[in-house]
Formats: sequence, C-alpha cells, structure tokens
Amino acid sequence: MESIRLTTAQALVRFLARQWSARDGVEQRLIPGVWGIFGHGNVAGIGQALLQSAHTEDVDLPYYLARNEQGMVHAASAFAKMRNRMAAFACTASTGPGSTNMITGAALATTNRLPVLLLPSDMFATRVPDPVLQQLEDGRAGDVSVNDAFRPVSKYFDRISRPEQLIPAALAAMRVLTDPAETGAVTLCLPQDVQAEAFDWPVEFFRRRAWGVARPAPEPEEIGRAAALLRPARRPLIVAGGGAVYSEATEELRRFAESTGIPVADTHAGKGAVPWDHPCAVGGIGATGTAAANALAAEADVVLGIGTRYSDFTTASHTVFGDPGVTFVNLNVARLDAVKHSALPLVADARRGIDALAAELTGWEVDPAYRERTRRLAGEWRRTTEECYRLGHGPLPAQTEILGALNELAGPRDVVINAAGSMPGDLQMLWRASDPKAYHVEYAYSCMGYEVAAGLGVKMADPDREVFVLVGDGSYLMMAQEIVTMVSEGIKVVVIVVQNHGFASIGSLSESLGSQRFGTRYRYRDPGSGLLDGDVLPVDLAANAASLGADVIQAGGVEEFRAAIVKAKAAGRTTVVHVETDLLGPNPPGSGWWDVPVGQVSELESTRRAYETYAAAKKAQRHYLTPPTKETT
Repeated sequence: MESIRLTTAQALVRFLARQWSARDGVEQRLIPGVWGIFGHGNVAGIGQALLQSAHTEDVDLPYYLARNEQGMVHAASAFAKMRNRMAAFACTASTGPGSTNMITGAALATTNRLPVLLLPSDMFATRVPDPVLQQLEDGRAGDVSVNDAFRPVSKYFDRISRPEQLIPAALAAMRVLTDPAETGAVTLCLPQDVQAEAFDWPVEFFRRRAWGVARPAPEPEEIGRAAALLRPARRPLIVAGGGAVYSEATEELRRFAESTGIPVADTHAGKGAVPWDHPCAVGGIGATGTAAANALAAEADVVLGIGTRYSDFTTASHTVFGDPGVTFVNLNVARLDAVKHSALPLVADARRGIDALAAELTGWEVDPAYRERTRRLAGEWRRTTEECYRLGHGPLPAQTEILGALNELAGPRDVVINAAGSMPGDLQMLWRASDPKAYHVEYAYSCMGYEVAAGLGVKMADPDREVFVLVGDGSYLMMAQEIVTMVSEGIKVVVIVVQNHGFASIGSLSESLGSQRFGTRYRYRDPGSGLLDGDVLPVDLAANAASLGADVIQAGGVEEFRAAIVKAKAAGRTTVVHVETDLLGPNPPGSGWWDVPVGQVSELESTRRAYETYAAAKKAQRHYLTPPTKETT
C-alpha cells in the first residue's frame, strides 16, 4: 500500500482539508478552516502543520487567530448554525487552560445540536516529562487529564495516544459531525508529543471524501396514523423548531400551513421558518411566547412538533398546552425528541416528513372559523408589538423601543444575534423575522458571551448579509474580545451594546421570586448597608470597544439610535453602537410561566408572597401522557 510519512498533526490537517458534506446534490467543504490560539501544547504540532499546509499546494485549510478559546468555539457554532449544520470549523487550543476554556463552547454546541470539531492539546502520551507544565496530576489514575472534562459535553470523544489511532478516530469524528440526529461537539484530544510524531500513513486515508447528510423518510404506517390524528382535530397547532430550518424545509412548511390552515408557533431556533406576516404565523410559544401562540396552545387538541426539542421555555415548564386530552405528533430526525410527551413519533427528515403528511392530508383543512381565530389573535398581538415598539418611555428609552427601531431599519435578510438576558424574551415576543436565517438567538444554552463571537461566525458563513449583534452590558463584559478578531480579519459586523447597568432579566426574575433584585445591579458597595446598591459604576463600554479597534457611535435615545444604525450599516468596518436603556423596562406583556422554585420558608415577606404565587402556578403543571391513539381524538 502506498504511504506518505507525516507527523500526526500534518496528517490530520491534510485529512480535514479533503472532507466534504453533501446533500441534495450540493457539496461544500465540511471543515472550511481552523480557529486557534497557540501555546506550548500545539504550536509545534498543529501550528507547524497549518503553517506547512499554507505552503502546500494541495492542502487548503485556512487558519484564523481567535482571542479567547471559548469565543472561537462560539464562532464555530454560529457558523455551523448559519450553514444549516453542513459545515463545521475545527478549533485547536494548547494544553491546560487553553483547552478547558473550550468546554463551555462545547456544551453550547452539543446542547444546540451544532457540529464543531475540538482539538484540545493534551499531556505527553509517553509521560516522560511528567508532570508537564499545566498538567493535572490525579493520584487515583495516571491516564486522567483535564480534557476528560470534555466527555460529558461531547457527542464523540477520543484521545489519540498513538499516531495510527487517528485513522479510525478521524473517520468517526466526520460521521458524527454529519449525522443530523447525533451531531454536536466532537473532541479529539491530541497529546503534544503525538502531534509531532511521524508515521507512514496510507495515501488512501487522504482521498477526497463526501459525507452524505441523509434525509430519512418517515414510515408510511406512521404517516397514516399521524394523518388519522390530525383529520378530526378541531384546534391543531404546529410548533416549528430549528429542525425545520436546518433541513431547509421552510417552503414545505409554509405550503403545508397554507393548505391545511394549521397555525404555526415557533421556538427561538424555528423563528422565521414561517414569515411573521404569514396568515398562519402566530409567533413565539411558551414562557416568553406571544399571547396569540399561547392562547392557541392552551386549547390545542393535537400538537404537531416539527424539529423541536420542547425545551422548558417552549412548553412554559409543561403548562402551555392546557387541553386535558392533548396529543402530540413529533416529526424529528432524532428519536430522542420525536418520542417526547408520549407522542406519535415520526422519525424522519423534516422536509420529507412534511411532504409525506401533506400528501396524506390532501384536501383536508381546519374549519374556516379556526383560520379566522388565528388571524384575529395574530392581529391583536401585532398591535401589541407596535405599542411596545413606540412607547415614548423616558428619560431613558425602553429596551423594546430599541428593538423596534432596529427591526424597522434591518433588511429582510439582515441577521440579528442574541443569546442571554432579557433580550431573548423580548425578541421572541416582538421580533418580526421574514427569513429563516434572519433570527439567530442561542437559547438552548443561553450562554452569556456568545453574541460577539457568534457575529463573527455568522458573517463568515454568509458575508453578503448585514449582521447585527445585540448584546447587553452583562454579556459584553463576559466576552467581547472577538471584536479584535473582526478588526484584524477585516470582517464588518455591527455590534449594538445595550447598557442598563445591571442584569435586567435576572433582576426582574429575582423581584418576581421575592429576592428583591439582590445582586443584579452594577453598583458600588454601599458602606451603610454593606450591599451592592450604591451609586452606578462609571463603566465606559463605548471607550472599551474603541480600545479594541472598532468604530464607535454613542446614541442618546431612540432617534439618535436610528441615525447610528443607518450610519453603521453604511460603514465598511466593524462598528459598535452604544445606547442606554431603562433597567426596569417596561417589558412586553407576558402570557407564559417558567418554573423557577421559590423558597418554601423564609423570613422575608416578599419571598413568602412569591411562594404563594409560585405554588398556585405550579398547579397547572403536568406530564403529557395521553397516548396518541385514534380513540383519543
């Protein structure tokens, strides 16, 4: 067998450069590049291999320098999400803290079912220089390293202790990255000595491979059962999740909704699958859902979930679906999600499943009165949205007014990015998405610090779109370093820093739970009370952003914010727009509940009152156990 002598790192780089994904006859690079920060654990291994590849004609694997290891994994996840999981960046980090910094990013990727390839460096496989710098010594076992912490947050994990182990491990990694049901973070730990060790590699290992991303078809019998459940339904409801977007089934979903008249509520990941102004669109569902979607959910007799994992926010902690006999039909490529809530599972690709259901239900539609109810409820919520967008609140504007101005000025293909705090709730209720890629809110892991790095990944995935990063001061302070990377790479993103000098979301939650917004404001410690409730801290995030190399525009209110956005859109480089909003709202009117336990006993009257409210709300909570049989309809 013909072979070529390379180091393990050189072999890995050569292998990754020749992997492709394929779906519907379209191929694209599976691993389009490598994010990294070099240290002693990878500079002479992966670092040398990437440098060599830059001078090797047939090995094309671009390298991008990040500023924070967690941030680069977030950028990789956002890139994969934008590309509908058909492409995944690799991320290399040095031994010890460089690698463990990636663990939060790995958890986010796996929770969101997004493919990323992580290459954390590890201690010496030979263990000769033992303990090496940054090595964790475990007195119970000699083969334990900090990288074992990746195991529970990875969909596939391996440690390459010998060069030849890379061959099966690399193939397994590509299998998982391209499996729509099993994808997430894939971790290949690379001991630093093995990275530099030479081996005679079979040339066949480096041939071009196209990994097909399947569209599994539903079982005809199950489609028949699903149709039998839906036909007698009087109040059916569709819950569209991220799977509808990733499978590129949005056109099929719109046609199905139009022909049947079933209203469509969406999750964060599914927003935009049906445009906000579609006659069947009723907006976000659940704890931060619209009054329209939640009203329809409360009375739904059959729920058709399409590509949703039914998080607690989607179900309002198991309270939003109120009909005593409600049954579920779940179309999902992952059986884990398809069987939730005692559902009739349709384990299939969303596009193929919708087509099969549409064919089985040809000629069937809901009662005209139900269509009219859907339109009326959606219309009422649109009027509520307009009110939230134009409050005229002062002296500082409400956050909803800033979102309204941005929504009005953003084009239909422009992307808004957010992840944590109070904005995801406001966005799910109020944001009007016309395109399935225009709304990018990470709410599976809801990770503070995701936003700025994600803006970088989204823009790299689709450079023709304008990208708006919405980030609160709390998340900005967690991780804003990748602004430097945007500047160095010449990648233009508009970052909107909404500063309210505290944690608005948790502050409001704290107050509702009787904890009086304790520890949620950015304040000096008051000498008298000993609490953090003194004067506002003199933090200047605009100056901070300027120091990272971005252009900065400070807006003093809604009209100045509008002008700033127009200027930022016209700019040719990364621009940060800084605006202050009222920490206390007002917020959009809520119609859902979220289960956050309250202390059952307390010396505080506020907590005792909150527990009474909590106990009353919890009575509506239930398991969904009704079997999906024809008789239940």
